[in-house]
Amino acid sequence: MLLVHEVKLGETDLLSLLKPDTIFGALVYLALFLIAALLFSRGLRAAVHAAMTRQGHIDRTTISFAQQLGTVLIWVVMLILYAHLIPVLRSIGTALLAGASIVSVVIGLAAQSTLGNLVAGVSITIYKPFRLGDTLQVAAPTGTEIGVVEMISLGYTTLRAPDGRLVVLPNSLAASQVSINLNSTYVPFPLSIDIKMSRDTDLEAAQKIILRVANEAVGEQAVGGCFINRVEAAAAVLTLKVHAPEAARRDDLRSNLIARLAEAFAAAKLEAAGAERTSFG
Repeated sequence: MLLVHEVKLGETDLLSLLKPDTIFGALVYLALFLIAALLFSRGLRAAVHAAMTRQGHIDRTTISFAQQLGTVLIWVVMLILYAHLIPVLRSIGTALLAGASIVSVVIGLAAQSTLGNLVAGVSITIYKPFRLGDTLQVAAPTGTEIGVVEMISLGYTTLRAPDGRLVVLPNSLAASQVSINLNSTYVPFPLSIDIKMSRDTDLEAAQKIILRVANEAVGEQAVGGCFINRVEAAAAVLTLKVHAPEAARRDDLRSNLIARLAEAFAAAKLEAAGAERTSFG
């Protein structure tokens, strides 16, 4: 009888600790809500990724922005539910309702730029003046910039310039300024690789090998040609021009081409001093 009473007493103590009005209970519920928010967010990302993988006709711009907005809403809903569950937070929220109008005005004035970027992001997603992957010409403090749209987040639009730089525009600016969409007419700057060869090397054979390797790597249409740039006392410099499909992949493409050329030269027993420099344009 005494053992049963102690068990009931222990269960009662545990339940009292798990009440949301205790510090321990509030921390437990906080951990549960955080785990739930993380699981819902990851589930949303997985569902979006699966939808984009299986159905290619889904607009990537809309689905990417909707995913970010949905993740924010999940965290906001979890925060509201948690605040409603905990009595202390609920009482504080009730007390703040008296000054809600003043607080909302202050918050609105302080966050008008952020809210403007959010609304502009929604506008870009709905009206679609440009999409992910489009090439834009925009005005920046450094002058006119050209870049590929890599991301449209809740606050900013990110462009990747041909030289690899990131151009970050607030959504409000991206939506309001005049931008030229070059997606159908723009040709990316070619990637130029200078390859120094020994003067004793058969330059014509070297050119054929370089063109063959480049055609295999990027396709014949993307190869701009290979020509003798200059002849020095002990070496000749051959220049290969290739149109890289994306600015972000230029470094990988350069490394891949150099590695393939080294293997091809070794197989043909041609002597090369390596890639001298890389340039754009």
